[in-house]
Amino acid sequence: MNIIFHEKSKTFHLFNNEISYIMTVLRNGHLGQLYCGKRIRDREDFSHLLEMCERPMGSYVYDTDRLFSLDYLKQEMPVYGSTDYHAPALEIVQKNGSRIMDLQFVSYSIEEGKPGLEGLPATYTESGEEALTLRIVLRDPLTEIKVELLYTVFEKYSAVARSMRVVNEGGEEVHLARAMSFCLDLPDCDYEWVQLSGSWARERHVKKRRLEEGIQAIGSMRGNSSHEHNPFLLLRRSGADEYQGEVLGLSLIYSGNFLMQAEVDCHRQTRILAGIHPDCFDWKLEAGECFQTPEAVLVYSDQGMNGMSQTFHRLYQSRLARGYWRDKVRPILNNNWEATYFDFTEDKLVSIAEKAKECGVELFVLDDGWFGKRSDDHAGLGDWQANPERLANGITGLAERIEGLGLKFGLWFEPEMVNRDSDLYRAHPDWILHVPGRRESQGRYQYVLDFSRREVVDCIYEMMAKILREAKVSYIKWDMNRSITECYSEGLPADRQGEVFHRYILGVYDLYERLTGEFPQVLFESCASGGGRFDAGMLYYAPQGWASDNSDAVERLKIQYGTSFCYPISSIGSHVSAAPNHQVFRNTPLHTRANVAYFGTFGYELDLNSLSEEEVCQVKEQIAFMKKYRQVLQFGRFYRLKSPFEGNETVWMAVSEDKRTAVVGWYRVLNVVNDAYTRVRLAGLDPALRYRNLRSGTLHYGDELMNLGLITSDATAGQVPAGVKPCTDYESRIYVLEAEEETLL
Repeated sequence: MNIIFHEKSKTFHLFNNEISYIMTVLRNGHLGQLYCGKRIRDREDFSHLLEMCERPMGSYVYDTDRLFSLDYLKQEMPVYGSTDYHAPALEIVQKNGSRIMDLQFVSYSIEEGKPGLEGLPATYTESGEEALTLRIVLRDPLTEIKVELLYTVFEKYSAVARSMRVVNEGGEEVHLARAMSFCLDLPDCDYEWVQLSGSWARERHVKKRRLEEGIQAIGSMRGNSSHEHNPFLLLRRSGADEYQGEVLGLSLIYSGNFLMQAEVDCHRQTRILAGIHPDCFDWKLEAGECFQTPEAVLVYSDQGMNGMSQTFHRLYQSRLARGYWRDKVRPILNNNWEATYFDFTEDKLVSIAEKAKECGVELFVLDDGWFGKRSDDHAGLGDWQANPERLANGITGLAERIEGLGLKFGLWFEPEMVNRDSDLYRAHPDWILHVPGRRESQGRYQYVLDFSRREVVDCIYEMMAKILREAKVSYIKWDMNRSITECYSEGLPADRQGEVFHRYILGVYDLYERLTGEFPQVLFESCASGGGRFDAGMLYYAPQGWASDNSDAVERLKIQYGTSFCYPISSIGSHVSAAPNHQVFRNTPLHTRANVAYFGTFGYELDLNSLSEEEVCQVKEQIAFMKKYRQVLQFGRFYRLKSPFEGNETVWMAVSEDKRTAVVGWYRVLNVVNDAYTRVRLAGLDPALRYRNLRSGTLHYGDELMNLGLITSDATAGQVPAGVKPCTDYESRIYVLEAEEETLL
């Protein structure tokens, strides 16, 4: 790990054992991009990588030089309008209306470790030896705008983190119209673009297409990162797959409006931009003020998509997630929502919890409906006091009864929202995001509180903190069930209304920061009508997130498979729910529901009292299995083996860090008959270790399992004989492989 500046050639080289990132100061003082990819040997001068030629219709910086055009040079901090016609990374509207900038290199510094970003989530280090950070200062001489670019290269991860800070050191106010966290100019477009997209109940499906000339992008203008598009993208070279070939992964650590864009010009050069969505963004910078962008993380892999994913998993699991629960296996929980919805009493909840305790559950969670006048979703949001008609002894009394059973107690909140029928709204109708004199749109009969205002966040914090101070609450499910409309704040003047979207998410981060700071041992789970804000920004405050409101095992194969491209398995909230499923009304076997949910946080979203004795026995076995293997499942190396987007079978697996234990999940959606024999090649095992297949009792060396494969043939390969249990639709199996002492010499 090193950062070298070659003074003579004015070239920066950031590298570790796996990645190199090379930049240079161009002739006009701007910062140029030379290379990003597999680690290469350092040299004094990389200027040969600057290719320039005269092109018809080109515009050139210097009258005497018909080669130097910013339209054809790869840059790190491009601005529009001075020979560059591509989308810029930074756009500042000055007092005279001009948007032209001339960002000259001024200085650089290198520091050990990694600085935090004020008010924003970001990756971090725990010692100076883990990373080096390069700070490059650029300055526009006319406006005296200073830009600080931060680049962090990590010792153990093939990743570079980048963010930008803009400081107005001039005497006049300016407006930021665009401030992208990340820009990378690539020399060609020979990539496949892979994104995670969908909608409510089918989040983070894998979508692919080739890069072509023109612009393609994903983003959100909903005020949250959204169910529709996740703030993550992947670029893979032709021929790259899960285990070989070059891949670039880009993740934005942000939870609000975002844009990720690829612009391929007609000379097949590609510009990648990522950051806060510039539409409806306008940030006023008075003299002396500064603006910090969110952080973006770029991961390089020459070991395919799985190699990229494992880098994100390890980095985000240990150096983005924080606190008491970061490295701990997650408690097995039972949530009452699909068991009762709004129809419950304290005794009914305790009855469900008693059965959960009998089965081995560790945490009981009370979901929506416990507060204010909340008998349905029309009322009560914002009134965070227990409803005495349902909970005569309040949250404190219920928590004591649950704890008395030997369980931990968890509680649902939706702190960013308010119903019109609530005491909070009646007292402060101006506290919602709305435009005076215009219609106020609703979603789920609720409004969005104006978290850009400090007094609103303070009020919600005090109500939540009061409950957490008084009651034994060990877990918080933080929900958010609608996107922002009428994004206007009565707390800001007209020339700052373009700041509301970003200030809102800063308010959310502030509330999280205060609550996690005061209650460090409470486990927070982020939720946004399921997966509407499942992003890296949330992971900084809540080490796990509810992946989707769709808990159907078959649908979850695609959702959890796509989620694993960027996010660690320990962050994926996954539960066993009732059959028929409450979202798609599909009947799936109880064992399949558990076999899918094992690869996540694991829990139950149903009333275990409603199950038969045989099913209760299955649940007890499932919980015992999860307790035994959850360290491997949640914190082991995860491998995608067969994609649910490409066939009838899905296979994935987790391997312990010492490679002595592996858990393989095998799933088939539709049944077949007289079909082929099947096997699947495993990954991540020690080729010299001998593994016992606990399902069959057979022994196999790791090299056999990875090269010949694990046999998964069953009764579908032929005609089912008499006396053999037939397979059905939605079949699944778990294979556990345990290493034995004998090794191959």
